[in-house]
Amino acid sequence: MNITPLLFEAFLKCPTKCWLRFAAEPPAGNAYAEWVQTETEKYRIYAAKKLTTNFSESECAIPPVSTNLKTAQWQFALDIPVRTELSSSRGNEAQTSPSENSQSLLTSAATIETCLHAVERIPSAGRSQPAQFIPIRFIHRNKLTKDDKLLLAFDAFVLAEMLGRAVSLGKIIHGDDHATLKVKAPALASEVRKRLGKITASLASPAPPDLVLNRHCAECEFQARCRKLAVEKDDLSLLAGMSAKERQKLRSKGIFTVTQLSYTFRPRRRPRRLRDKREKYHHALKTLAIREQKIHIVGSPELKLAGTPVYLDVEGLPDRDFYYLIGVRIGHGDSAVQHSLWADTVADEGKIWREFLALLETVQQPVLIHYGSFETDFFKSMIGRYGAPDERPTAAATALMHPVNLLALIFAQIYFPTYSNSLKEIGVFVKHQWSVTDASGPLSIALRSEWECSSPSSIKDKLISYNSDDCTALERLTDALNDLCSQEGAETATKSEMFVRAEDLRSAQSSLWRKIEFAMPEFDLINRASHWNYQRNRIYARTNPRLRHKPSLGSKKLICIDKSIDLYSPLGCPACGFALLKKRGHRRKLVLDLRFHRRGISRCVTNFRSYNYTCDRCGIRIPADTSKMPKDRYGSGFVAYLLYQMTELVVPQVAIMKCLNDLFHLSIGNSGQFTKVIAKAAEYYTPTYESIIKRLCAGNLIHADETKAVVKGTRAYVWVFTNLDEVIYVYSDTREGSLLKKFLGSFKGVLVSDFYAAYDSIDCPQQKCLVHLLRDLNDDLLQEPFNKELAAIASGFGALLKSIVQTIDRFGLRARFLNKHHVDVAKFISEISKSSFESDTASSYKRRFEKYQDKLFTFLNYDDVAWNNNNAECAVKAFVRLRKVTRGASTEDSLRDHLVLLSLCETCKFMGVNFLDFLRSGEKDIHAFAESRRRRKRATEVQSPLT
Repeated sequence: MNITPLLFEAFLKCPTKCWLRFAAEPPAGNAYAEWVQTETEKYRIYAAKKLTTNFSESECAIPPVSTNLKTAQWQFALDIPVRTELSSSRGNEAQTSPSENSQSLLTSAATIETCLHAVERIPSAGRSQPAQFIPIRFIHRNKLTKDDKLLLAFDAFVLAEMLGRAVSLGKIIHGDDHATLKVKAPALASEVRKRLGKITASLASPAPPDLVLNRHCAECEFQARCRKLAVEKDDLSLLAGMSAKERQKLRSKGIFTVTQLSYTFRPRRRPRRLRDKREKYHHALKTLAIREQKIHIVGSPELKLAGTPVYLDVEGLPDRDFYYLIGVRIGHGDSAVQHSLWADTVADEGKIWREFLALLETVQQPVLIHYGSFETDFFKSMIGRYGAPDERPTAAATALMHPVNLLALIFAQIYFPTYSNSLKEIGVFVKHQWSVTDASGPLSIALRSEWECSSPSSIKDKLISYNSDDCTALERLTDALNDLCSQEGAETATKSEMFVRAEDLRSAQSSLWRKIEFAMPEFDLINRASHWNYQRNRIYARTNPRLRHKPSLGSKKLICIDKSIDLYSPLGCPACGFALLKKRGHRRKLVLDLRFHRRGISRCVTNFRSYNYTCDRCGIRIPADTSKMPKDRYGSGFVAYLLYQMTELVVPQVAIMKCLNDLFHLSIGNSGQFTKVIAKAAEYYTPTYESIIKRLCAGNLIHADETKAVVKGTRAYVWVFTNLDEVIYVYSDTREGSLLKKFLGSFKGVLVSDFYAAYDSIDCPQQKCLVHLLRDLNDDLLQEPFNKELAAIASGFGALLKSIVQTIDRFGLRARFLNKHHVDVAKFISEISKSSFESDTASSYKRRFEKYQDKLFTFLNYDDVAWNNNNAECAVKAFVRLRKVTRGASTEDSLRDHLVLLSLCETCKFMGVNFLDFLRSGEKDIHAFAESRRRRKRATEVQSPLT
């Protein structure tokens, strides 16, 4: 087994490529790979001749050079073959773990050989110091990679093995300038030995390694063969964005194909803390789109193009940092105009950049549209080399400041049914065809190099045509994204065959025990016969005596009566006055109640009876008096416990019913019975609810916020109004400001709210939530990290607010301590107003500060007025917890009842009162109840001997 530099280099790129080369697999051909090979040979010959000129004829070895280097007298030699044996023991040492085919390494030793491009010999400095040999490798590229250093380290390793002593240094001569890079070979020797052990194990196997497609495939001569096999196997490596670590993790779970992965996608609700962050990329959703051949959308992607679209595609030579072709397509459809700006040499690069800027100036409101990071790097490089457009807000400057990268919009939000997000694959999906079918990014590099050598017009036309097709593909893709992002209502129904929203998949997959629709009625019958209740009550009960006599799960149990009370017992006949009366039947009513003790709760079922009587003398019948019968079936303790569980602890009604039946044996058959209890309780506490509203409106401070609610599948809204003590929840069908005007029409205190425009209609001092403004600034700053204007605004606002918060932390919300910040606020607003901004984002914040300058720092003039709306947001969370439990099943009336009780519960919490104690007391005034508790506590403290 001979391991050559070609095999070693191939293994660094792809183990499969190494095995195929060793097995002499005929290559399918790759124009770029052939060009790389040709360029390497040409550069090697030219660089060797140039390097030879540094030595005299007597110092250079005359080919063929003897392989006995120990007796050599020359100082420089070319093309020296070196060969040595790699023993099996050394191969074993190279193994990272015993599991890596160590048995195959023991079967045979490997021979490693190379042909050194050049060797420089440094004569011995003394008898004890042998001559040093420096291997030299020629690489035509300007930019080197780690693989290039490992190739040189391989040469040094083979040379060291043959000499029997270490080779301490190697050189790489590379690039157009023939730059020299010195490499310390011993530092890479262990890595080379490790790779040689893996190569030996791989080549000893009769079968090729597991097929894995990677980035090198575009430059490989076996690309077509491997791609075909991967498609046949439906291999996971077809997904271009999936790393090896992710593939290995999926394989450990038994997922080996794209189709298998597609069945694992489960849409999940994003946590609140992540809603403002970028969506995570889902490989499972990508594979689902491929399997169903439909575009899948996550969230609500937006594509706003306010101006004339300018589609841009740039061709360049990354190794030389040279951009030679700028393709610009201006307009839309048949009226679009294509421009191709070509640079013959590096000196012409600045010329085509200036032509490009001049072209942008002729377009009214240009919007630059590109695909990927290559054009982003192009903008940075060109501005750095040749300068940005004029500082004045020109059309070109505006377009360059806010380009639209379609790949950034597509990533993690729009999943096309393609294995990668390359423009070529997505362009084919949107029905675009390239005139140059075999063209690609790597091949364009080879074509440009060929043109520079011979300058044939056909190659130039081919490159320009390829670039123009990319611009046209950008236009097609933009049209498709515009349709996709703007579809609403009826359009969604008409395009549902091609577009699927990931949120819509949740309804079908959110529950593990969802209802299944069967294609045949027989299947439905068989499925119902397999249900747990059916089998246990109808099948197993026939053979199991224990189950046969067990009562049905839905049967009612008899309620044990704890106490009986006779309500009416007449002293005599009302007609004749006879005292002896006989009982003739009775009417009764059971009242279920709970009694609270110091150490627990007990049930109390009371039987209230009222008898009919008959007089033995005159025979008159005296009917039962039912006027004293209780009107409700549930006592006050039961109602207090029920409201506490539902409102304070947010326990579902079904769970409360099961708890009462299991713990207290009350035999409540349906949780729907609680609806009347809640309605009566809400009616009882309506005066309390209204009194809280009056207190709020007559007070000096209100925090307001709103949130969504669902009533029988219809969207509604719940408004929250609170101060430091009371909370009120108000139901509304819409989010319009009419409810605000009705509720806060007479309010003259300070209103703290967010930036929703409806609050501006209230005629009172207002404080806008500065936390909302801070979050908006932070989000925009993260999206535009290079926007210096926006950064300046954010920095000034942050410094101002920081100093105010430090004062609040020290002295509290007291106007006499906060008045000193009015000067800083006025200075900040004045600087913002005087500044002129070129970026749209900074200009929008300027308008925002100017519009709300009288409402941003109102809290500086008042005591106990917060600079944020956290009080209302905290109250909103209480309703959100209740909303999660009801899940939109409430009617409007029942939701209003819940809001009354929730208002009382949160008011008790704000005032430090136990909600359950308040319900048990029967009191309607929360303030009076709280004061009575405080008086009782003070009296206890006075009487305590420890005081």
